[in-house]
Order: sequence, then C-alpha cells, then structure tokens
Amino acid sequence: MDGTNRIDIRPGLRVSIVLKQDQKTGKRTEGIVAEILTKSSYHPHGIKVRLESGDIGRVKTIE
Repeated sequence: MDGTNRIDIRPGLRVSIVLKQDQKTGKRTEGIVAEILTKSSYHPHGIKVRLESGDIGRVKTIE
C-alpha cells in the first residue's frame, strides 16, 4: 500500500520512508511511525511522518 492517504497511516505502523536528503536517490528508511506531520488527508508524494528513531520523511510504502 502506498502512503499518499493520511487515513491509511497511524502511529505504531511499520513503514518505509524517503528522507529529504535521499529524495534524489530514492533510498528508503524503515521504521515505526511515531507522529503524522502532514495535516491534509492526501499528498501526492506521500504523507510526512516522524519515525520513533526521530527520522522525518514521506511514506512510500506501508508494510
């Protein structure tokens, strides 16, 4: 499942995100969602989240 709809994402889910500095390469980072940062219900590039590790990025896949 992709991460473009806010309703699909909630704290505690394992997701794969792309960090800001990795946008050019598309390198993904996995982790557990701690907080949802995007306020809108949809974002074409993925909903922005903060992982429990403190990393912030846009969700690409929900696992």
